[in-house]
Amino acid sequence: MSSTRDGRSASAAVDAIGVLVVDDDFRVARVHRAYVERLEVFRVVGVAGTGEQAIAAVDELRPDLVLLDLYLPDLFGLDVIPRLRTAGHDCDVMVISAAREADAVRGAVRHGVVDYLLKPFDFEDLRGRLERYAGRRGRLLDTVVRGQADVDRVLAGAAGPVPPGLPKGMSAETAGLVERTLRETDGTLSATECAALTGVSRVSARRYLEYFHTVGAAEVSLRYGATGRPERRYRFLGRGGGLRPGDGVRA
Repeated sequence: MSSTRDGRSASAAVDAIGVLVVDDDFRVARVHRAYVERLEVFRVVGVAGTGEQAIAAVDELRPDLVLLDLYLPDLFGLDVIPRLRTAGHDCDVMVISAAREADAVRGAVRHGVVDYLLKPFDFEDLRGRLERYAGRRGRLLDTVVRGQADVDRVLAGAAGPVPPGLPKGMSAETAGLVERTLRETDGTLSATECAALTGVSRVSARRYLEYFHTVGAAEVSLRYGATGRPERRYRFLGRGGGLRPGDGVRA
């Protein structure tokens, strides 16, 4: 079986989700590309630094997904999307931008983006969104619509509902302990601080904190120090994923 340059089989590369990275800062684009290429189901097919380059790259490379910055030197990122649709391209678009304006977010929703990720972020933030996208895309491709129930099932999956119970390998007791600690924290909490307060390992604390972030019960911010990676800090939101009586481990 033939292989690609990164060691994956040729058939796996063909089946992978092709991604175009669009960012005017080549250093940022290089980081985003490296993040995407760490995920086996995705492959980067190209990088563009302007809106016009992005349009031309989509026409040539036919990616499945475009990671689109909004602050481009020639076009506002959202103006790229209708030009892609007019040209007949049906690739999905995920916005990755520092734009926090409500108008930008509303405009992205109107243009049908699959997600909107604010800079700065780290690999875990992007990985979760790409994995959810891959899951939704797979369900959409595999769905056979026989009636309204099938349509409702597809739409419900696209909305990304929180799964009941806890992921396999997580205990309700530890989750409850981490949740209480997070609730009672004034401000934000790191995984290291959570581990010290709860007595669990830092790795376990990080896993449970990430779970609460995934289900919408906590938000993540990044604190940058003088050197090294930014520190992920968690704040309890109190919606979406808090434990309820009877929650347990999902097999």
